[in-house]
Amino acid sequence: MTNVLVTGGSGFIAGHVVLRLLEEGHRVRTTVRSLGKEKALRAVLADAGLADDSALSFVAADLTSDAGWAEAVAGCEYVIHVASPVHLQKVENEDDVIVPAREGTLRVLRAARDAGVRRVVLTSAFHAVGFGHPHTHGTFTEDDWSVLDGPGIDAYGKSKTLAERAAWDFVAAEGRGMELVAMLPVAVMGPVMGSAISGSNHVVQRILDGEMPGYPNMYMPIVDVRDVATAHVLAMTAPGAAGQRILVASGQSIALKDVGALLKSDLGDAAKRVPTRTLSDFVVKLAARFNPEFKSVAADLGFVKRVSTEKARALLGWEPRPAQDAVVAAGRSMVERSLVKAGRGAAV
Repeated sequence: MTNVLVTGGSGFIAGHVVLRLLEEGHRVRTTVRSLGKEKALRAVLADAGLADDSALSFVAADLTSDAGWAEAVAGCEYVIHVASPVHLQKVENEDDVIVPAREGTLRVLRAARDAGVRRVVLTSAFHAVGFGHPHTHGTFTEDDWSVLDGPGIDAYGKSKTLAERAAWDFVAAEGRGMELVAMLPVAVMGPVMGSAISGSNHVVQRILDGEMPGYPNMYMPIVDVRDVATAHVLAMTAPGAAGQRILVASGQSIALKDVGALLKSDLGDAAKRVPTRTLSDFVVKLAARFNPEFKSVAADLGFVKRVSTEKARALLGWEPRPAQDAVVAAGRSMVERSLVKAGRGAAV
């Protein structure tokens, strides 16, 4: 059994990573901001199918403080650093997102290095790769970095980019041989764990709740959270993964209107609020002048982002399920857990 630390265990991706590690027989320690969350998280994992959580332990630690991190990494061969502030809406001060993401990552790396951790797997994001570029850009690969002053880049995208760059700089200058792998998942969807909806699952929730009046001409590269978890676990020990950035995507981008169509087709009456009409580019661009949330959407209208998965497949032997499966799994889990308005009381 291998000792592994997963940061931010109550999060969407981290929860699935913890589940996968435990299923594979690892000893897992995970950080939470308060130990009061332990009982609830164990219940969430049991609900997700975990039969035995005896190899799971908890440590209280926060990205904004040094307290707890030495204890968290002690005796661990590997660290999977998933925790990061998520602010997908406009923020008044970008540093409120950027600073804790960057400084928190460096805090985890320092503690890991000092504890003799062999390898850190960092959850970065496609936000550090595919934003701020002109629409003439070809297929995105791990060689690409988001353009921080480009169109459509937001505080979250800047935070992921700057945090990852800081991680690479730290390992090169002060890592003392510790290995780093950066995972770059695209929009992560899939089955909800517990009652919290996070990440790109918010898109599914908004569509099911009828909060979108229609669909902008927007395309999303999507990956299933279960495949993201598998990729992280594989990257932990894959010999060729050290020192690599690895894009994690299921395939080509899907039009937002097709995400809605999938939900409507699969969920029946539970998808009665799902919109069917599309929004013209003019309307979206006009809305972006008054609503900051539309700015990133307006910047990428009609831009079908192609994402290479060659490295993940070659280095990790990773084979993802279709993006459509992630969309449907997300929608079904929300309906089953009564997390969307139309799904309350509906059968799937």
